[in-house]
Amino acid sequence: MADKAQIQAAIKVQGEVVRKLKAEKANKEQIDEEVAKLLELKAQLGGDEGKHQFVLKTAKETLTGKYGEDSKLIYDLKDQGGELLSLRYDLTVPFARYLAMNKITNIKRYHIAKDFDIAGQYDPMIPDAECLKIVHEILSELELGDFRIKVNDRRILDGMFAVCGVPDEKFRTICSTVDKLDKMAWEDVKNEMVKDKGLSEEVADQIGNYVSMQGGMDLAERLLQDPKLSQSKQACAGLMDMKQLFSYLELFQVTDKVVFDLSLARGLDYYTGIIYEAVLMQTLPAPTPTSQEQNGAVGEDAGVSVGSVAGGGRYDGLVGMFDPKGKKVPCVGVSIGIERIFSIMEQKAEASAEKVRTTETQVLVASAQKNLLEERLRLTAELWNAGIKAEVMYKKNPKLLSQLQHCEETGIPLVAILGEQELKDGVVKLRTVATREEADVSRAELVNEIKKRTSES
Repeated sequence: MADKAQIQAAIKVQGEVVRKLKAEKANKEQIDEEVAKLLELKAQLGGDEGKHQFVLKTAKETLTGKYGEDSKLIYDLKDQGGELLSLRYDLTVPFARYLAMNKITNIKRYHIAKDFDIAGQYDPMIPDAECLKIVHEILSELELGDFRIKVNDRRILDGMFAVCGVPDEKFRTICSTVDKLDKMAWEDVKNEMVKDKGLSEEVADQIGNYVSMQGGMDLAERLLQDPKLSQSKQACAGLMDMKQLFSYLELFQVTDKVVFDLSLARGLDYYTGIIYEAVLMQTLPAPTPTSQEQNGAVGEDAGVSVGSVAGGGRYDGLVGMFDPKGKKVPCVGVSIGIERIFSIMEQKAEASAEKVRTTETQVLVASAQKNLLEERLRLTAELWNAGIKAEVMYKKNPKLLSQLQHCEETGIPLVAILGEQELKDGVVKLRTVATREEADVSRAELVNEIKKRTSES
């Protein structure tokens, strides 16, 4: 076998050949021939080469067969060489592929602003409880309003479908229909089950009796005694884990917001166990009507339902779908609906008279007269060295009014004003922007006073 460095150099050259052909939109046969050469070179390096490398392209076959009926939400496209690709529908499937490609069996991952996942063989429900604790903490800290975290288990759902008489081959499609209960009335969901998916009304009604149930650990205990559901080993395993989950959630002190809801289904096919979804309980004000709507095109004054702001669950089989030997890595994770949360926060800010801070700056160092830039910079450096988040305007002689307006516009709470008299007296005039109150503070006490005032706000 040729030297590894030589092969890597050849791979780099061949990769450039393929990219150039794609950019020039060469014919497919020529591109395929060069791609085959590239793959042959890569194969010579062995299976472990390139470990822990991210693959940015997502081939269509990577995503298909993982989402069920939600696959219709995947957007397909082709690159210049005609290779069929897809836009990633979520981050879970690419993450599972990454674990399989790099033979990773234990990892705790946080994807900035969106996803949190725990992969590895651990005792039941401990990582799952942590994911729910994280969702509870995020939504509580953001103060978006009252919320609930619904939890269920795919094994309970499948057991429920089985004892109600749903054919095995229809489990996933009926699961996708049940998942619409947060947007549709039961009668509409039942109609889809019967007319579109071929269930009998009797079977649909039995499902309806179960999916109307909500509770906590008490509901799990009650369902373990249910004459029909207790006949399903799969459902009983899920219910035992649900009891264990609620015992951990009690220790985490989050059961006030968590509800065991049998109507929660989450239509994605890759879920294998616990599933959960966080929803805000209130509605947002309706958007300001247009002139057409004011003229009678829309007559309702209802608010807008917020819906889900986070969701996730356990997907123990997904990594094995990408591993050549089918090796499974248990995983559980949660995704935060960051775009929806930002939209809610923006609407709340618009409805509130409170000024939204656009900076973490605690104090602006300002001057009341000209030719004090050096003094402003000197004081700014002193504050920085003391750990104060200070700012100074990038002008030699800014007007005091402009400096004060800057603070009001960006939400900077304090202004440290220097003038000739303040410099002579060894003080700084500290102004509270919100109240416009001013007080002389000695230079030696300035840091402590700023920390005191910003800690109180």
